[in-house]
Order: sequence, then C-alpha cells, then structure tokens
Amino acid sequence: MITHNFPQGVAFLGAEVDGTPLGLVASTLTVGVSLTPPLVSIAVQNSSTTWPTLRRAPELGISLLGTDQESLARQLASKDRSRRFAGVDPEVTAAGGLTIPDSSAFLWTRLYNEVEAGDHTIALLEILGTSNEDGPEALVFHRSAFKGMRTP
Repeated sequence: MITHNFPQGVAFLGAEVDGTPLGLVASTLTVGVSLTPPLVSIAVQNSSTTWPTLRRAPELGISLLGTDQESLARQLASKDRSRRFAGVDPEVTAAGGLTIPDSSAFLWTRLYNEVEAGDHTIALLEILGTSNEDGPEALVFHRSAFKGMRTP
C-alpha cells in the first residue's frame, strides 16, 4: 500500500469527558484543510470505541508528539484503556481539551463536521488555538516504524 511509503506525523487527540481523560493516537492528521474557517482533519477507524465519546466533547486537544515520545505513543494507543494515561499528567483546558506536555506542538479544536469514508470517518476539526514553542522534533510513522524528522 502506498501509505506505507508516505511519512505521517503522529498526533494524539484528547479530551476530558465526565472527569475521565480520553484520547486516541492517529497518523492521519491533515492540516490546512481550510483557512476560513481554519480546519484540520483526522481519520478515525469506524471500529474505534473511543471516538463515539470523544466526538461529543466541546473541545479537543491535539498534541503533535515528539521523537522522545515513541513509547508514550504506543502506551496512549494501547487497547488497555486503564493504562493509557499511567504516568502521564495531561494538561486540560477549561472546556476539556486535553494535551500531552512536552509534545512538538498543540492545537485546540472542536468538531466541525464528519464525513463517512469507507472503514473510517473523516472528522473535520475547527482550530480554536495553537501553540508551537520550541518543542522536540516531530515524531513520524513511516514504513511501519516511528522515526524523527531531521533538519539539515
């Protein structure tokens, strides 16, 4: 499959819902979908048991994970929900958007629309705010492995 050869950033999409941290890891984040309103998209498997609850949150945080967060990415993507946030102290906005500290960059979003796409749902997310202070290099997924982006 061609996507195997295409490097993709690793993002964590999260929110606190009813006092419980929830989230999912995706390598399908697309930025620049629209400038007015500012939109990004993420593809979520229809089999996800997290998305049906997460999508109802008034705000969703997106953390672009860094190269030093590879093991954390695996933990946050674990099927064992009880261990996803073990040892993690996420930051949560007043509206519930959840982000992972020490990531490369952050976006705060809300669900704008959804589109069916085969075995996935494309979620269009409106950007409410961003932060990209000098964080670590971005973590990417390429050829079934996590890698960093090297700059010359």
